[in-house]
Amino acid sequence: MPPWNRWAERVRARAGLQDDDGSAALEFIVVGLLLLVPVVYLIVSLGLIQGQSLGVEAGARHLARTVSQATDAATARVEAARVLDAVVAEYGIDPAHVDVAMSCRPAGGACPEAGATVVVTVTARVALPLVPPVLGLERLASIPIEASAAQKVSRFWGAE
Repeated sequence: MPPWNRWAERVRARAGLQDDDGSAALEFIVVGLLLLVPVVYLIVSLGLIQGQSLGVEAGARHLARTVSQATDAATARVEAARVLDAVVAEYGIDPAHVDVAMSCRPAGGACPEAGATVVVTVTARVALPLVPPVLGLERLASIPIEASAAQKVSRFWGAE
């Protein structure tokens, strides 16, 4: 036996490290868990963000279509509120973090009006999972998402 092997055995004996059989499996499990947990968290977070971004996009599209096909402003408001509630419920979006803005092109007239293009923008915030509501962390750990949709208003808008 070469002298350096005897020296290594004496060092192991003094440190209490006689045998390291089975430690590779334990190291593999520990390192695997340390790498697996963030990957699973990332997949879950991206899934939530993607799902809610699809919901915001659907909300903008459906709201623009609903407003443009309504017969008057009062009907448009009622139907838009109903559609927004349905989309928020369908996609599990937090209603407290949803904001809707509507504008018309060309600008300057009443919105909506016959022949104009309605642009609806829906914004929301997606809270990341497992973030506690302590010290404002839930506001810091949320992702803003936004979607816009445009729809041409019928030239018969407001006509009875």
